[in-house]
Amino acid sequence: MNNKYIGIILIIVGVGLAFWGYSIYDSAGSQVSRALSGDAPIKSWAGMIGGAICIAMGILKLK
Repeated sequence: MNNKYIGIILIIVGVGLAFWGYSIYDSAGSQVSRALSGDAPIKSWAGMIGGAICIAMGILKLK
């Protein structure tokens, strides 16, 4: 039963991280930076990839 709670918490944290990463990626400052240099901020990629990993680990814990 403990693994199910940990899995649910990981999914919630993963969704939050992915949303945070996307909001940084879609911010006005990031859009200007991407237009000038072509690079996205590393924080946005870290949030989106970290969120995806947390979601995957949470799903595996629920099974």
